[in-house]
Amino acid sequence: MIRPTKCKTPRRPAPKKPSSNQKDPVGVYCRVRPLGVEDEECCIEVISNTTIQLHAPDGLKANRNGEFKETQYSFQKVLGIKTSQMELFQDIAKPLVDDLIHSKNGLLFTYGVTGSGKTFTMTGSPGQGGLLPRSLDMIFNSIGPYQAKRFVLKTDDKNGMEVQNQVDALLERQKRENQPTTVPKTPSRQRLDPEFADMINPEEACRVDEVDEDSSYSVFVSYIEIYNNYIYDLLEEAPYDPIKPKWNGGGTPQRQPNQEVIPPQSKILREDQNHNMYVAGCTEVEVKSTEEAFEVFWRGQKKRRIANTQLNRESSRSHSVFIIKLAQAPLDADGDNILQDKNQVSVSQLCLVDLAGSERTSRTRAEGNRLREAGNINQSLMTLRTCIEVLRENQMCGTNKMVPYRDSKVTHLFKNYFDGEGKVRMVVCVNPKADDYEETMLVMRFAEMTQEVEVARPVDRPICGFAAGRRQRNQAFKDELSRRLEERGGPVDAESTQSVMHQLLQNLPPLPASEITDPHDDVTLPRLIEALEKRHKIRQMMTQEYNKAADMLKVMIQELDSSLVSKENFIQDQRGQLGEKDKTIHTQKTEIDRLEKKSKMLEYKIDILQKTTNIYEDDKRTLQQELESREQRLQREQSEKRRMEQRMQGMVQDTKHKWEKECERRVCAKQLEMQNKLWVKDEKLKQLKAIVTESKTPSDQRPTTDKPQRPSRERDRAPAKRSASPSPVPTGPPVRAVHRRSHSAGERWVDHKPSSNVELDTVMQPILGSNSIKVSAPSEKALAKCDKYMLTHQDLASDGEIQTKLIKGEVFKTRGGGQAVQFTDIETLRQELPTGPCRKRRSSEGNTAQGGDRMEGDWTDVEDRCSMAIEMRAGSNLGPGYQHHGHQKRRKP
Repeated sequence: MIRPTKCKTPRRPAPKKPSSNQKDPVGVYCRVRPLGVEDEECCIEVISNTTIQLHAPDGLKANRNGEFKETQYSFQKVLGIKTSQMELFQDIAKPLVDDLIHSKNGLLFTYGVTGSGKTFTMTGSPGQGGLLPRSLDMIFNSIGPYQAKRFVLKTDDKNGMEVQNQVDALLERQKRENQPTTVPKTPSRQRLDPEFADMINPEEACRVDEVDEDSSYSVFVSYIEIYNNYIYDLLEEAPYDPIKPKWNGGGTPQRQPNQEVIPPQSKILREDQNHNMYVAGCTEVEVKSTEEAFEVFWRGQKKRRIANTQLNRESSRSHSVFIIKLAQAPLDADGDNILQDKNQVSVSQLCLVDLAGSERTSRTRAEGNRLREAGNINQSLMTLRTCIEVLRENQMCGTNKMVPYRDSKVTHLFKNYFDGEGKVRMVVCVNPKADDYEETMLVMRFAEMTQEVEVARPVDRPICGFAAGRRQRNQAFKDELSRRLEERGGPVDAESTQSVMHQLLQNLPPLPASEITDPHDDVTLPRLIEALEKRHKIRQMMTQEYNKAADMLKVMIQELDSSLVSKENFIQDQRGQLGEKDKTIHTQKTEIDRLEKKSKMLEYKIDILQKTTNIYEDDKRTLQQELESREQRLQREQSEKRRMEQRMQGMVQDTKHKWEKECERRVCAKQLEMQNKLWVKDEKLKQLKAIVTESKTPSDQRPTTDKPQRPSRERDRAPAKRSASPSPVPTGPPVRAVHRRSHSAGERWVDHKPSSNVELDTVMQPILGSNSIKVSAPSEKALAKCDKYMLTHQDLASDGEIQTKLIKGEVFKTRGGGQAVQFTDIETLRQELPTGPCRKRRSSEGNTAQGGDRMEGDWTDVEDRCSMAIEMRAGSNLGPGYQHHGHQKRRKP
């Protein structure tokens, strides 16, 4: 059975966002804080409302000439030391609040070195409220009359918004009021913290002029901090646990004896269906007034991590992010209730970021945790700088480099704003004191570079298709209805009274004419009396019927009262049961929340384990591939090694065999050379002795001997042994030299004589034996049967005589199964004509032979005594060995 493969769920495609070709640069503002001491040295000078000048302090030379290098930097606006908090808000934050109410996002963050006034600019102090409290006050002053009731608009866990009807919202409000909750209620003026009460003066309140009156608004706030590149929720209320430590108001844990301090759980970033980043599981509190929002902000501000350093008494050790989310839902066609369609709800948010200041550890002298915090702060700010640089390069140079948003939580959280999801503004806070000159110069360079980055302008969101002015028309109708009710005294009682009177007047008989013209008229009065009596009877009957009906109604009312009492008792019982059910539901919901949190935690751990598993699998695949490649390489190297070993063994054997032959050949040649030298010396001595003996003996007493003949082949085969000592004086003619024969009598030769050779009847002929093979052309079969090879080659010498060369070699087998010949020796047979002048040493000049023949005793010739000279030469061109040349000496006439 084949199991179906589990396919991966495809990712939902991103919604098509309306493109906007218009871009706005990032708004960068510079705020200069006043000096702490009046006579302190200053390094910043405000030249105009857009330019400042930075000059080096005394004792610091910026160039080689020793002169101070002054640098000017331009901004969108420069706010000097006399600028108030209200003016700062009017220039920077008010346009962002206006865009927020008109469904546009905004990002405002402060940047600078530590102690430059960033937190004061964002938060402020009593009487001098910063950008954050003034932004909240402007929002609630603008949407105050148009706010929806609490819990009508409700956030979900996926950065979305849900719409509830009035009944569900009322039930949730009652439920939250009956049980303790962390959501603060709107406090009264008497119970406010005096710091918040004095933040903003009523004269400085401002509002947005154009607000959509046909929509209802709800404000949600959340407060997070990024500490050591981890995100923590400052509004999260941890449940009471006696094992875990408690947290005091300063944001530090109260240590219990013999207990470990457990830090709060960090949050993770997620991406919603519109590819916007948000903090998963972050607490979002719905607020209905400025005071309530201040209270929520202050509750989170007390948990923020601050520390005392050498440069700042209350230095922020984390980046804080206060998020104001505004939900705007249109009213229905009647203009009375919110439209029950969550797709029509528009959500915009304003992020107010207070970045921690960059600092140098050499100045702060930080150690331990402070040093680690400073390193993480500087790293996150460096990542922000890198992202800005890459964005600037992509826009100015037309490149498409990847922006490293994910290297830091700060840049990853706000990457949508730099991609065109809202307006971005930065407030650069600087301290003009001379000690911060180098850090301030780096901040100025970063701010100047940030101004060159352009962000796409956010487009207006579509408006609901209902007619405008629905709320106003509905309110006018209600006002007119209430006015008419007040004039008529109530619509139900007046109408019932008029109907009863009209019915009674119709049931009574009409009165006759009561005009009397004659005093003697007796008809009119009796007729009138009769009509009045009838009316009286009818009235009594109606009174009786009315009393009966009243009695019946009284009985019915009593019955209804009794049934109402019983029903009230039943309702009380049902309410008791409902209360028990509510408690059970609350307990189950608490358990469900706990299980959901546990499930989210397990999902988070599963994600981490899955990522770790993927990393390990990738490493495993990589290592397996590397192992396989190394095994293949090792096999190739082993096979190559075996081939090289075989090749080297063959080469060693060949070289060894060759040099053994060579050594043997050289030894034999050297022995033969020495023997020839000794023999030549012996022959010379013998000749000298013979000459001396002949000179002493008279010519007539000399024995007549025949002319020595050329030795025959039989004599050449077995040459006489030579002795090293001088031999006695010979009695006969001198013995001629015998040419060296080859020592291959027992070996089989290939005698290669080309057909073009001329047969010469010379005395010296090679003797190869009867088992030699004679060929006229090279033959592989002949070479396979023999182990020696000889080539007879003839050519003309310089004197025109035929010269015969006997080229000898050895036959050996090759690896391929064939035969090869290695030439080792050359013997040369050369004939000379007796045409040249002869050198003779005559014993008597007068003795000549008759008839032109000369006798042997008439002259003495050394060549006659040594008729054959043997010459040994080394270095043959055909192979290693020696060349032996036998020169035949002819007798001179």
